[in-house]
Amino acid sequence: MKNDKDRQAYVMQGSQDLRALFESIQRAGYRIAGPRFRDSAIVFEFLERFEDLPFGFEESQKPGSYRLKAAANAFYFAYSVGPQSLKAILHPARRKLFEGNRVGGHWQFTAEEKEEPPVALFGIRSCDLKALHELDKVFQGRNAIDAHYSRRRQGLIVVSASCRKPSELCFCTSMGHGPMATDGFDINLTEYLSHQRHEFLARPGTARGHEFLKSLDLRVADELAMDEEETVVRKARERIKKTLPTKGLPTFLKDNLEHPQWDDVARRCLSCGNCTMVCPTCFCTTVDDITDLRGEHTERWLRWDSCFNFDFSFIHGGAVRPTTRSRYRQWLTHKLATWHDQFKSWGCVGCGRCIAWCPVGIDLTEEVKSMKVTHEESYGHNKLV
Repeated sequence: MKNDKDRQAYVMQGSQDLRALFESIQRAGYRIAGPRFRDSAIVFEFLERFEDLPFGFEESQKPGSYRLKAAANAFYFAYSVGPQSLKAILHPARRKLFEGNRVGGHWQFTAEEKEEPPVALFGIRSCDLKALHELDKVFQGRNAIDAHYSRRRQGLIVVSASCRKPSELCFCTSMGHGPMATDGFDINLTEYLSHQRHEFLARPGTARGHEFLKSLDLRVADELAMDEEETVVRKARERIKKTLPTKGLPTFLKDNLEHPQWDDVARRCLSCGNCTMVCPTCFCTTVDDITDLRGEHTERWLRWDSCFNFDFSFIHGGAVRPTTRSRYRQWLTHKLATWHDQFKSWGCVGCGRCIAWCPVGIDLTEEVKSMKVTHEESYGHNKLV
């Protein structure tokens, strides 16, 4: 985005200007979804007031471990990502599709179509913004359009926040983005301390975002503020040590469907589905039909499902993927191989959630690397860099 007179970056003074932006979006009629502290984690849900935003937290993430702690310097966006993503806002874990009632001997069915205010996503990270683009392909691409997703997506405002301290499990740079969003947002915020002053550099990405910032009477960012933003992003990028070798990866995985590493990971995997629940791009669902005892009222509900569940692939004659090995292989190859066949992109955004929230700490980056090493030892050449 060019930093011309119509797209100037601005400096926001600490919490007072951040509050002003938050409340100006609310006054415009938007329902804000963003991070908050709850149940010893940073969760992503609808917020009622500015004070709901988390302040002064950072976290430690390791395979199978997530811990929040007080930050040495108090920031709003010092953490990386919690267990929830924006997926829960646009594609809720459970929602009613329709209900039916028996009236005078006949059934009348009513679709669940509630009028809702437009939504603003506040403080999302580059990885979740990338996930939003992938969900768009799933729910608004080709010939199948999810009406509920499209209603919430229409008019959506996105306020992203650059990562200050990516976790030990982040590998967004391997997936071609981060730690600062470069497009797809209305406003991007980079938080920093300048001479002990708490500030944000706010970059508008759209005319709509620019109008919100202009309404706050902010000062235009100078070279010092630009340098502060560059420093935050550079240090964040340097903190990202975890990598995923992606060159030739889709072909490599599809050529190694019988690799012994699938058996090795299956011995550790609990097939619990945690990885799919926290993943910002997993979209599998099933439906539940509910009836009352008198047979006069029925409801159909959509809810998240997981390819790790035995029944998910059940068809006439049995389950297509009866083993943990086959289900883990399906999940990993979809994210890193066949997603390319469907959507011409990665199904993984490098957020590291599946590693942190796996009860036994399975790390997909290490599984791929182990597969590569044993393949090279067996065949003596490198198909994956």
